[in-house]
Amino acid sequence: MKFSMEKRFVIPSVIALVLVLSEAVCSACHEDDRASMDHKEGWINKHGFYAGQRKVDSVEGKKSLAKVEGIVQALDELMRSLGLSQKVKSVKSTGTWDRKYGIEEEAEAQIEKVTMNEMANIFYKLENAPMILSISKTNIKTSFDNPNLLNITMTVSLIKPK
Repeated sequence: MKFSMEKRFVIPSVIALVLVLSEAVCSACHEDDRASMDHKEGWINKHGFYAGQRKVDSVEGKKSLAKVEGIVQALDELMRSLGLSQKVKSVKSTGTWDRKYGIEEEAEAQIEKVTMNEMANIFYKLENAPMILSISKTNIKTSFDNPNLLNITMTVSLIKPK
C-alpha cells in the first residue's frame, strides 16, 4: 500500500486525538470521584459533628436533672428502679475529689447473683441515668453458688458540675 504524505500524518493524528480525548474524559471522571469523596467526607464530618453535639447536649441536660445528694443515693435509686435492691451487697464511698469540671464522688458497689440480662440493664441504666455517672472499673465473676449468675464489683462516680 502506498500512502500519500497526507495519509501518513492522518493516522497518527487520529491516534493522538483519541489518546488526548480519552485522557481528558478520564481526568474528568477522577475529578467527579474526588468531588464525590469530598462530598462523602463532608457528609461524614457534618453528621459526626451533629452526633457529637447530641452527646454534649445529653450530658448538659443531665447536669440539671441530678437531684441526688451523693453517689450512694444515686446507686440506691438506680437499683430500686430496676428492682435489684436486694441484690446489692454493699455500696462504699471511696472518696470525693474537686476536679476542674466539677465535684466527683466515687463509690464501690458490689452486686451479687444477677443474671446476664440484669447486668445489661444495670449498665444501660447507668449510661442513661438522669445524672452524670461514670464507671471507672468493673469486675465480673460467676457466682460460687450458681455459675449462671454473676457477681459484679464496680467503681462508679457521680459528677456534679460546679
